[in-house]
Amino acid sequence: MKETLLSALACPKCHGQLQYDANNQQLICLADNLVYTIKDNIPVLLECEAQPLNKPLSTQE
Repeated sequence: MKETLLSALACPKCHGQLQYDANNQQLICLADNLVYTIKDNIPVLLECEAQPLNKPLSTQE
């Protein structure tokens, strides 16, 4: 995912910064402990589609 796109995206619930998990193709909101999937290179930023974050992830990317 391009850095410019990533910097423009925000969590739809808290409007906070999202972390990109390239290995699993998902965006993570650490403030809300939610995971947003990326399908066909398109982030699905719908709160109703988010999954709970089950495990802590490294903050380095």
